[in-house]
Amino acid sequence: MESLYFLIPLALVILLVIVVFFFWAVRSGQMDDLEGPAYRILMDDDAAEKKNAAGSKERKDAEG
Repeated sequence: MESLYFLIPLALVILLVIVVFFFWAVRSGQMDDLEGPAYRILMDDDAAEKKNAAGSKERKDAEG
């Protein structure tokens, strides 16, 4: 029973810290775009860069 006198206020302090950090994250814009990073990882930018590099190399060969 005596441990509850310590654990309940400790739990309330931890809850308060979590709530403060949550509202800080919301106000600082951490949760504005939740889906963008998930889709960005699926986009294959490497293939597009290789294709553009190969296309510019072919154009240089055709011109010169």
